[in-house]
Amino acid sequence: MSMETMIFLFTAMLLMGVLATKFSTRLGLPSLVLFLLVGMGMNQFFFFENVEITQLIGIMALIIILFEGGTQTKWAHIKPIIGSASILATVGVLITSLIAGLAAMYILDFSLLEGMLFGAIVGSTDAAAVFSVLGNKNIKGKLTSTLEAESGSNDPMAVFLTVAFIEMIQVPDASIWTAIGSFFVQMGLGLVLGFALGKLTVLTINHIKLDTAGLYPVLALAMASLTYILTDSIGGSGLLAVYIMAVVVGNSDLLYRFSILRFNEGFAWMMQILMFILLGLLVFPNQLLDIFWQGIALSIILMFLARPIAVFISLFFLKYNIKEQLFVSWAGLKGAVPIVLATYPIIADIESSQLIFNAVFFVVLMSALVQGSSLSWLAEKFHLTGEEKENLLPSLEIINLGTTDSEIMEVAINRHSPAVDTSLIDLELPDNTLIIGIIREGELITPSGNSVIQQKDTLYVLSHKKSREKVKAALIGKKKEKKEKQVVDAEK
Repeated sequence: MSMETMIFLFTAMLLMGVLATKFSTRLGLPSLVLFLLVGMGMNQFFFFENVEITQLIGIMALIIILFEGGTQTKWAHIKPIIGSASILATVGVLITSLIAGLAAMYILDFSLLEGMLFGAIVGSTDAAAVFSVLGNKNIKGKLTSTLEAESGSNDPMAVFLTVAFIEMIQVPDASIWTAIGSFFVQMGLGLVLGFALGKLTVLTINHIKLDTAGLYPVLALAMASLTYILTDSIGGSGLLAVYIMAVVVGNSDLLYRFSILRFNEGFAWMMQILMFILLGLLVFPNQLLDIFWQGIALSIILMFLARPIAVFISLFFLKYNIKEQLFVSWAGLKGAVPIVLATYPIIADIESSQLIFNAVFFVVLMSALVQGSSLSWLAEKFHLTGEEKENLLPSLEIINLGTTDSEIMEVAINRHSPAVDTSLIDLELPDNTLIIGIIREGELITPSGNSVIQQKDTLYVLSHKKSREKVKAALIGKKKEKKEKQVVDAEK
């Protein structure tokens, strides 16, 4: 394939991916469905079978998607549900995998280990699918936080089970106890290194002085990639570490926060488009037709039996009512992770690897089509939609003014702010601090001492770096976290 053809293919993938996103909103379908269909359509014109490259791009895309999702996750929202999300991410994945694996044994005529391998691959929910489907849905905060935290942290369990069963197939004498010990080591290292490298990332970004603001988002992504590499290289869960690191970064005061988050959002979309289209290129429609009825049967078992049983057992003693548990069960979306994991058996040269890949692809397609397109309807049916979302955490964009000791902060004033209905002259701000601009209802207002701050204003504040906390206390308030907790508790 010539260089011109490769550039054209890359351009076509991006353009069709963007158009597919536009149509997916109108059709009420998750965008990943159309990305996959675009890839399946393109393989009629471009022959592509490089599984290794697809797996590499898939893992890189997952790093970026997890980083983007983690930075958008608010700790105040997930703290109350961290226990339930952790149980779903471990016990829930294990139960789902066992039931799906036993079903695959009989439906696909697999051996026990081959069936369990299939179950491990499809056992987890997918962060890319869940973040994209729930991101713009007005579903109660408790459920959204549970599903996002589960999908962001359950990949290690799926990866562990997949690798463990591949090893058992290749090395029948492999010890299951060694594998279980390895799992706890992976999880522990992922948690510890993710937290530590998240703190290091915040420290690095806030203290390094780069020549251009455009390099800060690049630095943030590089730190996410470094987190994965370092954790994975010493036997930890790289994907879990990336998610934890991103949550730490997203909940810290950060230079160029807005620039970093917006860059991540666009880059994550680009990687989703490339990843799903590349995965679609590996499958031909006639291959799916060969396992049509088997795929339908496995999809039904996963959606209506395996996932619900896993959720009801995992959440049995927790404060989720029947409707909420049913919704969580139905929101067990499959996406990129199962398909990327399905490339592992191919690379490991497992005898039934191609059949596993096709069956996994079919299950993912069915999950996205059926579950992804009906989530909003089910939430409304169960009365699980909340009121119009409010930005509970004020946005705080800190702009480093080169080599000076000053910075500009962008502070959004919400209803909890102590500065509401206060004139600028009456604010107790640190010395040498100026409010240099007010955005109100989309218009820029030049501030004066008599200007009165109103709810939903956005202030641009010029101050010394050492005064950052005092400025926050005056404009955001010291009791912010307590008030946010009350709002989160009310959502329960």
